[in-house]
Amino acid sequence: MPQPLAVADETGAFAAAVLAGLAQPQKVIPARFFYDHAGSQLFEAITALPEYYPTRTEIGILAANAGAIADAVGPGRAVIEFGSGSSTKTPLLLRAIAPAAYVPVDISAEFLFQSAAALGADFPGLAVLPVAADFTTAFRLPAGVTALPRLGFFPGSTIGNLAPPAAVDLLRGFAATLGAGSALVIGFDLAPGPGKSAAVLEAAYDDAQGVTAAFNLNLLHRINRELGGDIRIEDFAHRALWNADLGRIEMHLVATCDTDFTAAGETFLLVAGETIHTENSYKWTLPETRLLARASGWVPADAWSDGGGRFSVQLWRREDGRMEP
Repeated sequence: MPQPLAVADETGAFAAAVLAGLAQPQKVIPARFFYDHAGSQLFEAITALPEYYPTRTEIGILAANAGAIADAVGPGRAVIEFGSGSSTKTPLLLRAIAPAAYVPVDISAEFLFQSAAALGADFPGLAVLPVAADFTTAFRLPAGVTALPRLGFFPGSTIGNLAPPAAVDLLRGFAATLGAGSALVIGFDLAPGPGKSAAVLEAAYDDAQGVTAAFNLNLLHRINRELGGDIRIEDFAHRALWNADLGRIEMHLVATCDTDFTAAGETFLLVAGETIHTENSYKWTLPETRLLARASGWVPADAWSDGGGRFSVQLWRREDGRMEP
């Protein structure tokens, strides 16, 4: 396997984000910092939970429509997967479209390289070129794919972790990275409707086994491990709720008592009931997804959903040839 591209250690970025976020009136830690090695393993466990419908629903859509996707995009593309994780959905796409190269991009370098090695063993004739990077910022693609037509892959409704203006910015960045003539396969978790209640949504983010709670609380463990923190984990609890006004699931870490701690050399105090906001997961209607595409420099081409209207996988093409404001 070719030498993977790597980025500098992100401890400094994590420390800066924690210090800035905990200094705000509504304390916050950006969701991208969930995914250290432990967090990535916990998230993979979440995807197998009975309550967590998005992964199995999206896999079903991809399996049922892989041929249609292949016909639409054609062979010989470089597939760039943004936030690849364990790449569990990727083989469905790769087997269907006969790509020339696969570039998984993920912030958790150790987890990324392990997953890339496993996938490379399953596809021995495919160039697998992992890039350890924060895909929300500019990063460099491997030289081996610069001359190839490109297909972005952004499954899992990861786009929902960003507020709409930030989502537009990210998708514009994808268009710039992928280049002229590119396409994007993207997943959207759909908003509550006839086939999905708000209760189903909340259960997906607050499972009975407590795996999602452990995933959320791992942020505090990470502060203790990497930033010299002395947080008493038992002083916090996981909370997930559907915010209908904003169209999103919110995850918080709730102080169950007055608590103080040190992190990265600074001291913080939370009173009982105060929260650290750790994640948003926006849910979308189909018209909203089409508007998002247009606003970010893409043209919706095809869309596929499950029978219950819970999830949508879409194919977009880069809008080349005219300027957008």
